[in-house]
Amino acid sequence: MSHLFDSVLIGNIELANRIAVAPMCQYSADDGSATDWHLQHLSQLAYSGAGLVMVEATAVERRGRITHGDLGLYNDDNEAALKRVIDAARRLGGPTRFGIQIAHAGRKASTHVPWVGGASLKPEEDAWQTVSASAVAFGENWHVPHALSEQDLERIIVAFVQAAQRAVRIGFDVIEIHSAHGYLLHQFLSPISNRREDQFGGSPANRMRFPLQVIEAVRAAVPKQVAVALRVSATDWIEGGWDLAQTVEYVRAAKKFDLAYVCASSGGIRANVSVPVKPGYQLPFAREIKAATGVTTRAVGLITSPQQAEEIIASGQADLIALARAFLDNPRWGWHAADALGAKAHFPSPYFQVRGETWRGFRDQIAKG
Repeated sequence: MSHLFDSVLIGNIELANRIAVAPMCQYSADDGSATDWHLQHLSQLAYSGAGLVMVEATAVERRGRITHGDLGLYNDDNEAALKRVIDAARRLGGPTRFGIQIAHAGRKASTHVPWVGGASLKPEEDAWQTVSASAVAFGENWHVPHALSEQDLERIIVAFVQAAQRAVRIGFDVIEIHSAHGYLLHQFLSPISNRREDQFGGSPANRMRFPLQVIEAVRAAVPKQVAVALRVSATDWIEGGWDLAQTVEYVRAAKKFDLAYVCASSGGIRANVSVPVKPGYQLPFAREIKAATGVTTRAVGLITSPQQAEEIIASGQADLIALARAFLDNPRWGWHAADALGAKAHFPSPYFQVRGETWRGFRDQIAKG
């Protein structure tokens, strides 16, 4: 029996298996609104065999986009466009559940898309004023952000809440709050980017205050049947920065808001940081957070093979796994993982000719000669 294909409860949502498609920015939206690119992208992932498909980081306000192509959920047009996409994907996806990651880029906003370099926009390129915990740039030649006032923070909390409510109306099963990868909530958490001297800066408890307020407000604003989750960067990979010990305390504090799971990633707080990337390099973070807090965890980061994913779940190091590039490379990864592990994954009925039991038996007979 494959543990990877066991069902699992996250909050009040049951997933058919432990596989998630990680949120991956497509930079293909029109002023925040999903396009036909998102329709085909998410529709094919809907029948990938994954139990959960996460929609990319989605800005809660216009200035919170990373690029002009970022998905957003800050107005009625955004909501209608994304609902069209998710409604279509649901019709194809069988038992697949859908989640959305809501986010604010903070000081990492107002940039070019990655395939043209990802540098900060120039004024003539319709740049906008970025914001952050403090007026500290992400790196050399990046915009210097405006330091947010307490009134600004109140407005951003409202923006997160309104985006979450829009997500509920669209029909998402999971709302994941993005506090990782150097974006706004992470900018408050890390002493690398947070130099404030008020109640939102200084001690770890103060630096956690604003992100925890966002989590509390979102959880209070959406129905109990919708799972609310959290993504964290467990370390900045910088001496004196945000680290695993602080992450554990942050998750402990957030746990009381009925978190469905924590996805343990890392890095992103400053430009040009060396990260020791290798297969499963972030797995120890998920393992430690799970052991220290009891919160359901999702592991992510160069998990590529079915056997690797199975070992992570079977050994209890994490409760779910998320794959990104592996699903872009092979949108049927879940089917092939099920075959490799002797399990079953959902597939659309029109594909019976290549996935049905009769064909599989015939294929096995051919393989035996």
